[in-house]
Amino acid sequence: MYIFTCENTFEDMMCCIYHAWEKALKVGHGCVRLEKRGEEQISLFDEYIYVEYNEEEYKKVVRSIKHKISEEAYACVYYACLSSEQDALDTAYRFLIKGFKIGSDITFMRNDPDVMRIKDIRRKVLHETRYFMEFARFNSIDNKVYVCHLEPESDVIYEVSLHFADRMPSENWLIIDDNRKKSVVHTTDGQMYFTDYDMSVLAKTEDVKDEYTDMWKIFFETIAIKHRHNPECQRNLMPVWMRKHVTEFQ
Repeated sequence: MYIFTCENTFEDMMCCIYHAWEKALKVGHGCVRLEKRGEEQISLFDEYIYVEYNEEEYKKVVRSIKHKISEEAYACVYYACLSSEQDALDTAYRFLIKGFKIGSDITFMRNDPDVMRIKDIRRKVLHETRYFMEFARFNSIDNKVYVCHLEPESDVIYEVSLHFADRMPSENWLIIDDNRKKSVVHTTDGQMYFTDYDMSVLAKTEDVKDEYTDMWKIFFETIAIKHRHNPECQRNLMPVWMRKHVTEFQ
């Protein structure tokens, strides 16, 4: 078995699919598996091949998916690659094997196990994205920049950032993924980009209390109805693991 591995970014995964497919043309798709780096299940009898990012290969894969299958198929693959599920990358690859044979109809074949699996992964990623759109809390730093810390399981901070780019288009803000040690920066001119900051510095921004911190907590406590306090229902609507950076639960 040839196991292709890559870094946990969408662009690297597309390149990984490119090289795995190239190898599969010689040995067959059944002899190839894809895994994200750091999640490999090491075996003495498998050959591990690490794939690095190549812009041309990345563009070829994206273009082929969109033109030869469909935009919907591309969306399924994109969200699968954002997922934290261990089998997400290999599922995307299996989905594409069938997609390039069948065409755009592949996304409607809900009785196929690979299609069902990638749809399920996509749904979970979108669900998590919507959660963090609602649970994101910003701190104002010297009234110059707003900073938000998140710890999502899937790599969704860019999707969350698109939501706030529409809501806060004329503000400077950062959304930081503490799990992946990266952030999305938005400037007043509407530009948005990924960056790697010194996380030891960024971690301190959450300790800064602005004028709205106490007001938000008071509002949260004031609107609560004491006799209808239901922790179990609250946990269902707002899971405990998502509350770490939510102001009213600090």
